[in-house]
Amino acid sequence: MGFTGAPAGQTISIPNENERFISEARCGTYILFQNYQYMRRKIMLRKNKRLIFKYFLNLINGAFLVLGLLLMGFGTWLLLDGNNFFTALDENNHLTVYIFRILIGTGSAILLLCLLGYLGIHNEIRWLLILYAVLLMWAVGVQVVLSTLIFAKKEEVHQAWHNKIDSIISEYGSEDFPQDIPKWMILNALQKTFQCCGRKNYTDWTKNKNKENSEQVPCSCTNSTLRKWFCDEPLNATYLQGCENKINTWYHANALTLIGINFGLLVSEVLQFSLTISFFRHIKNRIYAEK
Repeated sequence: MGFTGAPAGQTISIPNENERFISEARCGTYILFQNYQYMRRKIMLRKNKRLIFKYFLNLINGAFLVLGLLLMGFGTWLLLDGNNFFTALDENNHLTVYIFRILIGTGSAILLLCLLGYLGIHNEIRWLLILYAVLLMWAVGVQVVLSTLIFAKKEEVHQAWHNKIDSIISEYGSEDFPQDIPKWMILNALQKTFQCCGRKNYTDWTKNKNKENSEQVPCSCTNSTLRKWFCDEPLNATYLQGCENKINTWYHANALTLIGINFGLLVSEVLQFSLTISFFRHIKNRIYAEK
């Protein structure tokens, strides 16, 4: 079809209605396909983000679960085993039982916390996630308070330990205190393991009045393998250094490790709290988007 107003030898083609409809349909299909691809990518990204959240939340939650089991196991073992150094330092066994029950209670609380966290994360229950986050912050607060109290009471604990060791040394080997034999056995194991004698040094044993003569020292203060309370050994065969220095050396050597573990737990709890809140917001936004 030509247009009469065109220059000589040229014609202008005018598309018919069918061609225009096909062109518009193709454009519409292309736009719909692009929108479909965009929505599909958006859904996949949202799904992948949710899976990543769940993976890291469950990973840290699993670490808390292991910690809770360790605390429960350690506290139960110490509570049931009366022949340990911690029990020997407590005359009436009230303080140690209290501490061991705190360990068991803390471990149980962590297990309950992990269960709530798993249910909230796996089933995407928002109110459980909020409860989980609140309990995590509570755990952080308790941990900070307990750490502060431990450092504040450190000197007091050291003094109590010193007094108890001196008391055990003075009563060691007495026939009047057969009930204290487990404490003496623990002190022997301590001196044998650290190769030390007394609290300050071997002269602390001069305070003991249960020896046959003043020159005797516990067999655990020497290389002797005799199974009796006191031995007659020369000075050059006796451990001269006190156990206080040995234990303090061990304590300072492990203090950084303990601080590192405590700091790592705090960082993990704060990270878990942040991830939980982010996961909660992600679920909330997804629910609103689906409405």
